[in-house]
Amino acid sequence: MTKLDHLTIAVSDWVASRDWYVNHLGFTVEFEVPGGGAAGLGVAALQDENGLTVFLEQFAGPILSGQGSCTIEVGDVEALFARLMAQGFAFIAPPGKQFWGYGAVLADPDGHLLHLYDTASMQAKG
Repeated sequence: MTKLDHLTIAVSDWVASRDWYVNHLGFTVEFEVPGGGAAGLGVAALQDENGLTVFLEQFAGPILSGQGSCTIEVGDVEALFARLMAQGFAFIAPPGKQFWGYGAVLADPDGHLLHLYDTASMQAKG
């Protein structure tokens, strides 16, 4: 059996990124290690509701965005889009037909692309 256990995302500020993912996308904090990680600058371990852990590891050098992306299932992509737009977020792409199906594209604080979708919209409009 092969199963993805965790994913690491390089960030410029692990505390700010932790707060962003928790407050805007609903991840929960599994654990934190201030001063942890390869650069010794800090790591936050976040979990989605299915138990996948995402490590937000702070690095000292420049963070290269756009080299990878995450696809995140949300409860209602259009409702999340409306809520985050009302909070002043700028989306890369609003909910609509994408090459991968129906959803929206948002960048996190370091520019990592997040493909957001919900199952009902994907099936009906994808």
